[in-house]
Amino acid sequence: MAEQPTLHAPHGIPGHLVGFVEALRTRGIPVGPSETVDAGRVLTVLDLMDREVLREGLACALLRRTTHRTTFDGLFDLWFPVALGERGNWADDIEIPRTPDGRVDIPELRAMLAELLAQESPGPELQQLIGQLVEQMGQYQSARGPSFSAYQALRDVQPQTLLAKILAALGLPADASDFDTEVARRQARQRIEGFRAGVEAETRRRVAERIGRERVASYGVARQAEDVDFLRASERELAELRRSTQRLARILASRLAARRRHAKRGEIDLRRTLRKSMSTGGVPIDLVNRKPRPGRPDLVLLCDVSGSVAGFSNFTLLLVSALREQFSRVRIFAFVDQVDEVTRFFDPHTQLDESLTRIFAEADVVGLDGHSDYGAALNGFADRFPEAVTSRSSLLILGDARTNYRDPRLATLASLVETAKHAHWLNPEATTHWGSGDSAARKYAEIIEMHECRSARQLTEVVSRLLPV
Repeated sequence: MAEQPTLHAPHGIPGHLVGFVEALRTRGIPVGPSETVDAGRVLTVLDLMDREVLREGLACALLRRTTHRTTFDGLFDLWFPVALGERGNWADDIEIPRTPDGRVDIPELRAMLAELLAQESPGPELQQLIGQLVEQMGQYQSARGPSFSAYQALRDVQPQTLLAKILAALGLPADASDFDTEVARRQARQRIEGFRAGVEAETRRRVAERIGRERVASYGVARQAEDVDFLRASERELAELRRSTQRLARILASRLAARRRHAKRGEIDLRRTLRKSMSTGGVPIDLVNRKPRPGRPDLVLLCDVSGSVAGFSNFTLLLVSALREQFSRVRIFAFVDQVDEVTRFFDPHTQLDESLTRIFAEADVVGLDGHSDYGAALNGFADRFPEAVTSRSSLLILGDARTNYRDPRLATLASLVETAKHAHWLNPEATTHWGSGDSAARKYAEIIEMHECRSARQLTEVVSRLLPV
């Protein structure tokens, strides 16, 4: 059996706190030395036996944004666990019911859970039941020895099907209004989700004791929205990304404005330099530069909106739409297997979901089979919109470059890149996957500068570095 990870803190509480701070940084939460010192001071004045007070105190000292709270809570539960090992029976009246032959009585267990979730504040009893569920029903034998699974603990209980039982236990009157019924229904759903989250947290705690909290944190703790992989993001993570778009757009806008203010010097003004050299006998010792006049470039966006890259495309479109004021003109073109201009669907008063719906309903982006065809899109773009890309344009192409084994039309892309002032390709796939299968990314990368943009953090850094001033 594999050696169990140590649970004690070899360097005491200060070392344990430093390890917690390092875990926060690993998950993308910026914590500096001053915040760490503040957290250390918090530990000296709070009751360390009161976990919730300690949680709130450390959160106040270490966090800068509310969006970091979910990740913080997940890591706090691993570094400051509610218990070690199996929880004691401190709620003696709570016990998983069993049949006479010793098996778990699932119907009785479901009834008990529904009754607990219907209570205003089930508190210790529910936590005790969660601990027993994970210990007795979530344990399984892995290759490394005994371990725990939240899925296995919840498989037979099926808490998502207890909504009717909980509503019945809440005791709504027969003449309850539709409003009161809906409020009770939402309350029941929230309690079910809270129970599921409790089982998952308990599972992570038990697994962390066996394989180490650092390893569990690497896959079991919620990531920052900026670090979510576009191609693997859940609906919840994509929704969080959309909410963070305005903040990222403000960061990008401030960076672009700062770059314009500190733009490199203009070209040498020969006439003024020679005039200034009169005082040195005609020797041009001091060079005079023309005052730079940074302009706002034209931006042309060519975007794959097919389902395989929908999360990446949607977020990037939203980000660029929020940055419209940073450019003299923005033109947006979308495609699946044919291309159309969709600039008219994006304005400050239209929600992104509505814009995307209108793209598929009103624009000609889907042709015969609805599979991505980069070659056809590039050809159609060059033929239908020859005036779109000029010597003043910055061309950004968004997509994974997977052509479904069709002609990539490399010559057409080369012509567009040669015409544009700047041209870049943003690819949501990992660099290691470029050129695999039906990917033409390696071929395209020989013509246009291609950048890996798998997450919002990567995208922000790449865009802020590439967009011209």
